[in-house]
Amino acid sequence: MDTIALARELGKAIQQEEAYIKLHKVQAEADADAELQNLIGRFNIKRLSINEEASKKDRDQDKLTKLNSEMREVYSNIMSNEHMIAYNEAKGEFDKVMNRVNAIISQSAEGGDPETADYTESCTGSCGTCGGCG
Repeated sequence: MDTIALARELGKAIQQEEAYIKLHKVQAEADADAELQNLIGRFNIKRLSINEEASKKDRDQDKLTKLNSEMREVYSNIMSNEHMIAYNEAKGEFDKVMNRVNAIISQSAEGGDPETADYTESCTGSCGTCGGCG
């Protein structure tokens, strides 16, 4: 089997992974949560209002402060929504799986032993400042 065919098989295996399935289930639940979607819409409007006010030459600092406060409140409501909490937890679990997969592939491509290559939790995710994996 060539490398591209193996990559396609890996893609299929990832889609069978429990963390992947859970992530997509909770994402659909979050997408269907009208209250959460309303909050996200309100957050985006507040953010646009802040950007608009901040770009004015004669910006109103009191208005900016009020908008920032309102945006933080909406954000807090978003992050405390049960579907958003479930989504963030599922995303974290799936990210752990993908971090391991990517680390194994990257380390193997750099000559590492595929049997022992793995993700190290202390990795910041920024390869620009990394001293090397494994």
